Amino acid sequence: MVRHSFIFLPKIGIKKNNKIKRQVKDWNGFLNAEKIKGIEKENKKKYDSLIEKAKEHLQKEESRAFANWPKREMFRIYDYFKEEAKYLDIEVDQAGKPIMVGIYDGEKTKTWVKGINWDMSKIAKELSKAKVLVTFNGSAFDLPKLRSEGVVFDGPHYDLKGACQRIRLKGGLKEIEKKLNLKRPEHLYGNPVELWKAMHASNDGEYFELLLKYNEEDVINLENIAAYCTKKMKQEDHEN
Repeated sequence: MVRHSFIFLPKIGIKKNNKIKRQVKDWNGFLNAEKIKGIEKENKKKYDSLIEKAKEHLQKEESRAFANWPKREMFRIYDYFKEEAKYLDIEVDQAGKPIMVGIYDGEKTKTWVKGINWDMSKIAKELSKAKVLVTFNGSAFDLPKLRSEGVVFDGPHYDLKGACQRIRLKGGLKEIEKKLNLKRPEHLYGNPVELWKAMHASNDGEYFELLLKYNEEDVINLENIAAYCTKKMKQEDHEN
């Protein structure tokens, strides 16, 4: 899927990308073509060089080289690097301060909680292992919250909120889970802020366990939503 996109090239928008794809199948087809209709000879040489560099980065699995790809193309990066993707979700308190960070790697979840095992250096180290990071509305929420704590993720970021909107799947994370029949126990549809407040007010470990499970459901379901969105966009891509 990555090799079938030309939209990362300068001055190549959606329409021009589709015109190129009607002439050549992938990057190799572009490189082997003597000329591409609609692209001047000098630009073709520049594009050839950029494609060669992209091929090299892909071969070396240097995912960070693709961090600045257009957001609408991130499903391709995810599809290629999904085996080494990580899924992130952050919970905040009533003041909007991060209180919990959950990171899922497709097999297990690691969670950091304020006042218990909070360690931004460990969170940063875990994120650095991600070939691609998956969130829901992370561009506006999770990543800025991390930055406020001194952690910056510089790799490819697949924000599922935009991906869902693109395939006309509307609503927040919990609404989309229900639409995709991703069921979680009813007691895990609560408000994490209220759980956090109740945990501190009562000192009851049950609220802490609920908060952990709530966050874990969030990050695990991100993988399912990512798979659904990617499948839909791949189908859409083949139709154009």
